[in-house]
Amino acid sequence: MGKDSLMVLSGGMDSVTMLYEYAHCIDLAVNFIYGSNHNMRELEFARLHCKRLGIELVEIDLSFIGENFHSSLLEGAEAIPEGEYDFDNMKSTVVPFRNGIMLAAAAGLAESRGLKAVMIANHAGDHALYPDCRDSFVRAMAGAIAEGTYDRIELRAPYSLLTKTQIAERGKRMELDYSETYSCYKGGEKHCGRCGTCQERKAALAEAGIDDPTEYEE
Repeated sequence: MGKDSLMVLSGGMDSVTMLYEYAHCIDLAVNFIYGSNHNMRELEFARLHCKRLGIELVEIDLSFIGENFHSSLLEGAEAIPEGEYDFDNMKSTVVPFRNGIMLAAAAGLAESRGLKAVMIANHAGDHALYPDCRDSFVRAMAGAIAEGTYDRIELRAPYSLLTKTQIAERGKRMELDYSETYSCYKGGEKHCGRCGTCQERKAALAEAGIDDPTEYEE
């Protein structure tokens, strides 16, 4: 398999792990700037890793999402709930149809560049909470992308059935430095250590047997 893919890259643990694992087939990465609290912190790492791997990064402005959609992820650090990464606590962070919008744009970009596939780093831990991260959604979107492009662009989601711990284990085998990723939904200079995504990050690293290199406020 040659370099035939475009990858949606946030700069978080999951997408950075995928970027390294599949660097051999990724020709182009895309980061979407949509106004989330942690968007720009993640983007710093997306830029860092693409530069290191020699992969071109395209940055696309989707600011209409932040300006028009309702989600605590778009409304400042104070709006982010603290506590466990579960449905009741984290439902407010859902950005409606975010991945659908991003994948549609990514598919158009991939076809414009003559690429055969789009990659996304959704994982099983997100399925219950985020409708547009579920494997059923990805399969439906894959069909839409194939039908809507002359070249029948393929949507690849190799982490869709993996847990975040299993993804971290892959990163461990590649000796990735997870201090060069960002997760916190509050978007501060340091991870807050209290929100659901920080809790999920801590648990995944611990379960994977990785000494947590993250700088936390607490």
